[in-house]
Amino acid sequence: MKVLALGVALGLSAGVSPGPLLALVVSGTLRGGLGVGLRVAAVPVLTDLPVIVLSVTALSALPDRAVAAGGLAGGLFLLWLGGSTLREARTAELPRPDDAGAPAEGRRTVRQGVLVNLLSPHPWLFWLTTGSPLLVDAWRDGPGGAGGFLAGFYALLVGSKALLALVVARTRRRMTTRAFRLLLAGAGGLLLAASALLLAEFGGALTA
Repeated sequence: MKVLALGVALGLSAGVSPGPLLALVVSGTLRGGLGVGLRVAAVPVLTDLPVIVLSVTALSALPDRAVAAGGLAGGLFLLWLGGSTLREARTAELPRPDDAGAPAEGRRTVRQGVLVNLLSPHPWLFWLTTGSPLLVDAWRDGPGGAGGFLAGFYALLVGSKALLALVVARTRRRMTTRAFRLLLAGAGGLLLAASALLLAEFGGALTA
């Protein structure tokens, strides 16, 4: 249950945190409608597989203490990211179409989302420092835990972006900046909570 809860918290935090893919979800929805926004929201499911495979393959060959060190580094990274997200929530602006770069609709927007997600350092940083140590650790206890972590993470990662696309499609430009800032603040709080769990779990394993 703890691994599943971590997956849910990390997925929601990643889903609503500002970035190029979130901007493309909003932009695509404003320009092409809900269908476009939902397809862009699902991009991580298509693009993260090679990132996960490479990261997990590297960490699976390492001893337990190395995995614990990676988890500890991930906890520190999430601590920094959570603090940054909370600070950003005070002044953040809801992404507008111009934030996503070039005008795009339909398939072109989805192609841009795939490229953005593959080239962005965020998925690589997450899976190398946080996701893979958790996944490898969960897999050692059985495939069910690893599957639960992935299911929770991607359900909330994609689901939160899809929900934002739905809200944008229904309200278009009427979503308030205040509501968006509150979402970011909640994401920051989840990141800090996930950081505390990682530091407690892997910090103890590293010093044992």
